[in-house]
Amino acid sequence: MELLKLENVCFSYGKTQVLDRISYTFENGKIYSIIGRSGAGKTTLLSLLSGLSLPSSGSIYYQERNLKKINPYQFRSRYVGVVFQNFNLLTRFTALENVLLSMDISGKKYPNKKRRAYELLEEVGLSRSEADRRVLKLSGGQQQRVAIARALSYEPDLILADEPTGNLDQETQNEILGILKKLAQQGKCVILVTHSPEVAQQSDEVYTLQNMCS
Repeated sequence: MELLKLENVCFSYGKTQVLDRISYTFENGKIYSIIGRSGAGKTTLLSLLSGLSLPSSGSIYYQERNLKKINPYQFRSRYVGVVFQNFNLLTRFTALENVLLSMDISGKKYPNKKRRAYELLEEVGLSRSEADRRVLKLSGGQQQRVAIARALSYEPDLILADEPTGNLDQETQNEILGILKKLAQQGKCVILVTHSPEVAQQSDEVYTLQNMCS
């Protein structure tokens, strides 16, 4: 099922053209990689897909609705989960508290919110004791697992991940990629921005952005 569609999307910073007539489609149940040289617009494209920015021209559709007609706050807090390279967790809080806060922001109701948060953390490979640990006490791989659980906390269909394995060792990279692939198998649409050929090779589809300045 087609979840997200880009039609002739362009984006400029002033007179600098970053993206030029990009047309991509993304479906549920698949994992995608977006690759390209530094400066090709990967981060810009991720910003557009998450609703943080709007195209200079062209259109982006989510479930056949133009993104311009969807409340951007509602879109980011309910329909799309973002996993950042540097995790962007609240380091004073525990892993569990990070997930609970994300649930609160989304406004999604749960019969037992705390139990569901523990379940999400367990699903990404964290024990109860690790879930109750402050984020700064966790390893990089564990923090990335918390970031994924947080992105899943309001059950979005779309998961965007910016270099999710970029700061991790090979073994942890494979584990994180395995989690993301499992999410796609469960019906999520997972879109990765990556510099890693290994990660791209394990995706269902790869889109390559061309550097406009080259």
